[in-house]
Order: sequence, then C-alpha cells, then structure tokens
Amino acid sequence: MKEEELLKKMFTEEGFIKHNHYQMVEVEKGKKTIMKVDLEETTKNPYGVAHGGLIFGLGDTAMGVVARSTGRSAVTLNANITYLKPGKGKTLKAVAEMIKDGKTTCYIRCDFYNEQETLIATMDSNYFYID
Repeated sequence: MKEEELLKKMFTEEGFIKHNHYQMVEVEKGKKTIMKVDLEETTKNPYGVAHGGLIFGLGDTAMGVVARSTGRSAVTLNANITYLKPGKGKTLKAVAEMIKDGKTTCYIRCDFYNEQETLIATMDSNYFYID
C-alpha cells in the first residue's frame, strides 16, 4: 500500500476522524497537509457555527498527518488554538505545515479558512516521535 493511501486510511476511514467526517484533500510528504470538513447540523454549536472542538480536532488531525507523513509515528505533546472568526458556511479547510522537524519532536502550524478563504483560526502544536 502506498504511503498516501495508508495515510488516507489511517486519517479518514477510522474512529474519531471518520465520525467527524474529516476529509483529506492533499498531502505533501513531510511538509504540508490540507483537510476539510463539511459543516452540518451535528457539527455546529448552539449558536449555529462550527463547534470549536470540531475545528480543534480537524487541526490536530491535519497536523498529525504532516507528522506521520515523515514516515514516523507521532503523538501530540501540546496544542494551542486561537479562534479569530466564527466558522460559518458549508465547509472549513485546514492547511497544516511543518515548521521544524527535529530528532524527537516536530513543530507544526495550521491555519483554518472558510469558503471565502478568510482566516478563521490558527493553531500550532508540538508532536513527539514515538518510534
């Protein structure tokens, strides 16, 4: 199985990721991942916009794909998100990029956009390589 197919299976066809309907759009090995999610009634908070947990999970997943696409297994050490605007519309996109890839950890940043390509949130995280 090719690495991209393995990543797609691991990160879109199982468990939490499948439950939240996260979709893989693009993977640039060891550098960048783009994922998206369709906003539905079940993904919104009581105010009718994307639930913060949905956005956070999408970012953690997209950044996890970047870390895994290096060929190594990794887990989240810490993560920080800043919500800038409400997540409105039909879809949200997460663009995760490797900033620094070290021997035991890596640092990844993720930006979130609505359909109009407006930045709605930004997130960063450190991952620990477990292999």
